[in-house]
Amino acid sequence: MRQYSYIAVAFIVLVFGILFIPRIINRFQEASLVDNNRLSAPKSLAYIRLNGEAKKVPDFVFTNQDKRIISNEDYLGKVYVIEFFFSTCPTICPIMNANMKRLEEAFGHRDDFGIASFTIDPEKDTPEQLKRYSESLGVFSQNWHFLTGESADIFALANKGFNIFAGINPQVAGGFEHQGYFALVDQKGYLRSRTDLFGNPIVYYLGIPEDELDTQGTDMLLEDVRKLLENEK
Repeated sequence: MRQYSYIAVAFIVLVFGILFIPRIINRFQEASLVDNNRLSAPKSLAYIRLNGEAKKVPDFVFTNQDKRIISNEDYLGKVYVIEFFFSTCPTICPIMNANMKRLEEAFGHRDDFGIASFTIDPEKDTPEQLKRYSESLGVFSQNWHFLTGESADIFALANKGFNIFAGINPQVAGGFEHQGYFALVDQKGYLRSRTDLFGNPIVYYLGIPEDELDTQGTDMLLEDVRKLLENEK
């Protein structure tokens, strides 16, 4: 009898393997495809909403590397990317701006594309210093503005206007800490982004490498900037 029981169990295991294991494998494969596809170029970009309303870039007025006064109105009609950085940053800023250069190389020749880089160290980052910094990067776009002004105004723009953290911290390298995010703005001044697997906006694009992602934040931005430029004029 015990021998028949072993045979019966073996038969059940065999049937289970034939019927269900291929389905399980397919499920894993499909899940992997879905996970990878969450970073693929979407058909349209989401608006970032606050209290049900599409969020616009807050008003700002700062001085650029050429001592010109630049405001958010100078970017109207342009797709642009914003960041918060400082020129003497020894950690993530060089990586962020190397990635920002990729965007400039792809779109910097266009009049309808721009970049706004706000320094969080305006005491050191005078227009003269920002001019030297832009030259060291080889910036050629007339619409990539390195912006400086009052420290309180810049921190308010970062922390309240964009909800991208920036602050003074003497305990960290460089004396400042900030998040390495880029924000994408459309031609009418609205914040835009692609969505995640669940349909929620990702809001910001990471400007530094993230090991677990096949498609990096800058790769997504290259796709999404192009989408706004081509499809949503």
